[in-house]
Amino acid sequence: MFIQLLKRICLLLLLSSSLLSQNKMTPEEYISTFKDDAIKEMYLHKVPACITLAQGMLETGNGNSPLCRNANNHFGIKCHKEWSGETYIMDDDEANECFRKYEHVLDSYSDHSLFLFSRSRYASLFELKITDYKGWCYGLKNAGYATDPSYPERLIKLIEKYNLQDLNHIENTPKLNFPSQEIIQPELVIRQVYRFNHVQFIIAKENDSFYKIAHDFNLELKDLLIYNDLTKSDKLTYGQKIYIQKKRRKALEPYHVVQKNETLKSISQLHGIRLNSLCKKNKLKIEDALKIGDILYLRQTKKINE
Repeated sequence: MFIQLLKRICLLLLLSSSLLSQNKMTPEEYISTFKDDAIKEMYLHKVPACITLAQGMLETGNGNSPLCRNANNHFGIKCHKEWSGETYIMDDDEANECFRKYEHVLDSYSDHSLFLFSRSRYASLFELKITDYKGWCYGLKNAGYATDPSYPERLIKLIEKYNLQDLNHIENTPKLNFPSQEIIQPELVIRQVYRFNHVQFIIAKENDSFYKIAHDFNLELKDLLIYNDLTKSDKLTYGQKIYIQKKRRKALEPYHVVQKNETLKSISQLHGIRLNSLCKKNKLKIEDALKIGDILYLRQTKKINE
């Protein structure tokens, strides 16, 4: 009786192991599933698509890690003191460490881009050419993204094995059909709608105009301009992020470190925060110039003595 029971248990374990292996995502499946998300982030935030994909593959074991499957966290980003969203607790370098948990995979990809973009120690990476994937790999290690001494080489091996560097030609991205989190009007399939900081936005197309966007979403032109802190004299450029709802008074991140050529308006658009709120929190005027390295508060108001 005991031997028969033991055999049944062994058989169940074998079947369970077989089912798990069948559900395991392959590197090719991971790339196919998430490459458009990586390309969209490259187009919006200038993080090379091959870097994003290779990091996701490495951090999640091609989408199979518990952190990835249970928390939609593809980049191993821990909570840090500024995180106010859902959390996932697991053992890592230490026991019971706190990791960020996301509702959607795309939220993880967007947060990864902002994590790199908003921290000054990664600023030098954005000075590199978008095609310099080796520079990015070594730059991430030098900036302290990972403690593994072979981290750059492991990323480069993945990139070159699966030819991910071919995704880095940003001039080709307009031809791609980015995956949509939500389409407001199904008949307008050419208008893909994304969501960031709980605000919906679209990416301006070739030969687009503010009037066309307002018309497509049944908005008043003046409202569309107000949502984006723009005027009729402002020019619309291809690939520009245009919000079709009011931006929020607070951003997801607590602060932003000013990078080269950034303005209050561009930072406002990047984080989905209203321009007047951004100025008010930092006691600035809209026309004030920014210096590289300045810290802007995105959730709280800057104190007078800071």
